[in-house]
Amino acid sequence: MSTARHIVVLGGGPDAEREVSLNSSKNVAEQLAASRLFTVERVVIDRPSGADLRAIRADLFFPVLHGGFGEGGPLQDLLEADGRPFVGCRATAARHAMDKFATKMTALSCGIPTARAGIFFATDSASPFEFPVVLKPVHEGSSVGVHLCHDRAKWDKSRAEVARDMLAHPGRVYMVEKMVIGNELTVGVFDPAGPGARALAPIHIKPAVEFYDYEAKYNRDDTQYIVDDPALPANVKDLIREQALDLARAMSVRHLCRVDFLLDSKGKAWMLEVNTMPGFTAHSLYPMAATHAGTSLPGLCTALANLAWRDAATAALS
Repeated sequence: MSTARHIVVLGGGPDAEREVSLNSSKNVAEQLAASRLFTVERVVIDRPSGADLRAIRADLFFPVLHGGFGEGGPLQDLLEADGRPFVGCRATAARHAMDKFATKMTALSCGIPTARAGIFFATDSASPFEFPVVLKPVHEGSSVGVHLCHDRAKWDKSRAEVARDMLAHPGRVYMVEKMVIGNELTVGVFDPAGPGARALAPIHIKPAVEFYDYEAKYNRDDTQYIVDDPALPANVKDLIREQALDLARAMSVRHLCRVDFLLDSKGKAWMLEVNTMPGFTAHSLYPMAATHAGTSLPGLCTALANLAWRDAATAALS
């Protein structure tokens, strides 16, 4: 009988990004198995109870879910109560990062620029900022539900759609953000609170369409990704890596995250959001940056599992 540690990769979930999670979790399970260091099983979940988790045989959970339930706190509550090691943020930090507005406030407290924003007030027909603006959910990822409003006509149409969506999904909150027109950059962060903390090389994202939306992220093949783009000023690359690491630490992010920025025409970077469980699909950026740094995908997934075991051992000694 094998004595190798048994890792269960969790995928699926009830959120809008379920399909992405299924692809990401499948890839993570395959990469962990390729390391030949563990026995690995992928378990597809929806909205499990604590009893459901306790029934799963595992030495460690590697949850690869995206969205409010799986990435934004509720699943982390269950994993913390379960007591076994797991990869990723604890519940409080997960909720903080899933809330785009709270993330912006923390960024500002760290001196990191981020665009002006306000909570969407559905009964007010006017935008709180001059156009162009962005309407988007506070607690969604992968550009789900994002509306770009360049003028009043698009604002009126988007506002009506958002109002209907909020009625159909009680509790869903939207925000209005001043649009930053420019290039999207992203920085992966590894083990921000640990001794090996580092920010990976930025990736310059060049979609073939106006907006880097869900289709461009996961389904289109014409989006360009340039790792450590030599065309970007060195001072910008260094600055956003420093800011990504500072923000991850300020938010108590654990093990990994990806911080997104927009670079305007004057060369100023604006923090956009923090993803505490980045995608691990064939199009995903966090694995791409790690590979550029010389870490294979099996090596990356193994390293993340080892961080969870390290933290569990440290907690047991305290």
